[in-house]
Order: sequence, then C-alpha cells, then structure tokens
Amino acid sequence: MYRLIHECAKGAPPPEVEAFAREEGLLPRHAARAVARGRIVLPSNPRRPHRLCAIGEGCRVKVNVNIGTSSPVCNPETELEKARAALSNGADALMDLSTGGDLKKIRGRILGLDAPVGTVPIYEAVRRAGNVADLDSDTLFSVIRDHCREGVDFLTLHCGVTTRALESLRGDPRMLGVVSRGGAFHVAMMVEQGIENPLYAEFDYLLEILAEYGVVASLGDGMRPGCLQDSVRQAKSVEYLTLGELAGRAQKAGVQRMIEGPGHLPLNQIEHNVKMIKELTENAPLYLLGPLVTDIAPGYDHVVGAVGGAVACMHGADFLCMVSPSEHLALPGVQEIVEGTRVSKIAAHIGDLVRQDEGYRDPREVRMADARRRLDWNGQWEVALFPDVAKGIHERDGEMETCSMCGDLCAIRIVRDSLGMGDSQKRSKPSGS
Repeated sequence: MYRLIHECAKGAPPPEVEAFAREEGLLPRHAARAVARGRIVLPSNPRRPHRLCAIGEGCRVKVNVNIGTSSPVCNPETELEKARAALSNGADALMDLSTGGDLKKIRGRILGLDAPVGTVPIYEAVRRAGNVADLDSDTLFSVIRDHCREGVDFLTLHCGVTTRALESLRGDPRMLGVVSRGGAFHVAMMVEQGIENPLYAEFDYLLEILAEYGVVASLGDGMRPGCLQDSVRQAKSVEYLTLGELAGRAQKAGVQRMIEGPGHLPLNQIEHNVKMIKELTENAPLYLLGPLVTDIAPGYDHVVGAVGGAVACMHGADFLCMVSPSEHLALPGVQEIVEGTRVSKIAAHIGDLVRQDEGYRDPREVRMADARRRLDWNGQWEVALFPDVAKGIHERDGEMETCSMCGDLCAIRIVRDSLGMGDSQKRSKPSGS
C-alpha cells in the first residue's frame, strides 16, 4: 500500500514530489506540505510510469482531454489518434470515457501513452451488468479494482449522488434533471433498487481500494447543472456539502482526492461556486468542465467553456476539462479534439497569468510584446502558443514586413520611424525571405 500523503507528511519530500516541484517552480518542502494537506494531488499509479502532472495550489493550471468510443461510433484507432493529437497539442492528462467495444482492450492501449489517465468505472460496470437496473455494488467495486490494478491514475466517482441529493432534486425540480451520465446511472440504480448509492454507503471500502493502489479519487459532480436555468436549484449545493464531507474522510485516510465542479453557470456565479467548493473541501484541487456560461452557442461550446474556465481559474480552479466544438452535438473528431485542446490551453494560460502577482509580466508575454515592437515575426513564432496557425495566417498574403491588414499604414512602424525608436533595433525578416 502506497500513500503519497503519508510519505509527504513524514518530512523529506519523496522523489516524485521533488521532480514535480522543479517543474512547477516550487520549493520541494512546500510542495510536499501541500500534498500532505490535500491541496495538491499527483495522479500517478505506481503500476505505470508516465510523465508527472501535479494539480492544485501553486501549480500551473492543467488540461484534461476526454476521449473514448460510444456504441454508435466505435473506432479504437480513431480514439488513439485523438489521444495522441490531444497530447501533442498540450493536454496534460487523458480520460477514457469509452462505452462501446472491448473496453479493457481500448483502455489498455490508452494506458500505453505517456500521460496520466482517468476513467469513469460505472460506465463499464453498467456494460458488465447488462443494464443499470441490474447493477450491484459488487460489480461496481470489482470494476473499480480492475481499473486500479491496470494502472489508471484517477477515477471519477459520483459519491455525492445520494438519497439526500435525490430528495433535493425532487423537491426543487430542474429543467434538465441530471445531465451527468455517471450521475444518471447512480440515480437510476438508486431508484430502481431502493438503495443508497454504494459509493457513498461503502465509502470507507472504496478508500481502502484506492489506498491499496495509490489512485486519486476524483469526486464527481453528478448533480452539476446542465443549463443556466438549473444553476440556482438546490441539488448541486447539496452535493457540494456531501463532497466536502467525503473530501475530509479521504484526506484523513491518506487518499488523494480532487473535486469535480459545476457544469453550466452564468459568468457572475462562477466566483461564488468555486469559492464555496474550495471552502467546503479545505482547498482541494478543483477540476472543471467549463463552466459553460451560455447555452445557445452549440458548435462553439469550446469557446464558451474557455471563457468560463478562465474566470474559474482566476478564482481558484486548478484543472480544466477540454470542451470540444461538438459538445452536446456528437462524438468529437480528431480536428475537434485539437481545436478544443488548444482553446482549453489558452484558458489555462490566462488562468495562470492571474493566479500569480503581476502575472502579466510572464517572460513569454514580455517577449511577444518586444517581438511585435520590432516587427520580428520569427520572434513571435518562438513564443506563440500555436505558431503553426499564426504563421500560416501571416504568410497567406505573401512576404511583407508588416501584416497585410495595415501594410504601409502600420502604427508600430510609423511611430517607430517618427520617434527614432527603431534606429538601433535589428528586425528579423519574415520567414522564407
């Protein structure tokens, strides 16, 4: 049994903590203290080596990308292509949400990639049972143990979907009810069988499994609102309270945990919800999909999610789940994964800038401003998040010193020449000259 929390509490930082501390620019002893207090998690199942991804206090905002087959569209090779595309475009972690095909085989191939991988075990549990009405706790816990044994690093577990939350949902109805697939499975199981959610009722047993394998619990937001109209209904707040309770129990048991947050929220509600979750969970790392801040932009929900995600990071969110352009519409294609990943990385970077004092002085931001001042296009490509896109747009109208929008009326060049600001500056020619 390996418990990183206990190792960090002993004093000397373990090697993996020293490693991620160097990557994040943290003092190793401060990083170890944050892990011991549950403010940083390191999804890293000892059974499978891969690059590190620390999430939480003092760390860069990380990005997760969901991939996986569905029953209507099941092409494992395409999902692997999506996974590789996500990682090559900046994803820090992957989640396999497959529900179609040979789930173990698909998961095994994804686990072969160099990144932390998460899953939602109840998806496979329902497939094994045949339907949600026949799902029992033994099957669910068996799947959880299998995923841990195979090397999965973090598990989304909808422990907060309880009978109390269900009563709240009935007493204060929502337009879209439950939109979390895992949350819906638990609701159906509880209603059909007249039982409490096994993940809540047997939470101590769940913690024993996670502790045995060194796996992070991602406490799922099964009652997240699925539209703006549901954002003020009670069910999500009842779930927050439960997740706060469970986060404390996990921490006491030495099990790393992070919290999954609200789905659809008006922009002006994000700060309140993020701070409420952080307070209730003693500043556990917060993992968000979105929040999505409008419901009427299908096809552009990756942009909507990035807007909400940047604001959420400003107020304390630590881990963003990529939203693709096909959200609410279809299983994403490879190019939609690329686009969603890139937009999420932009939101994460914006979040990083506001999480530190004078973050706008970030070296890359300074270098970009200087390169633009000097009309140094190669210098701009060196610091751009996605230079291939920027370079392609600039060069499509031919080689020129300025951009094609301003041409000889370039404000930067006019002022530079008028004030003599560029006399001692050497400017790089556009690429290809």
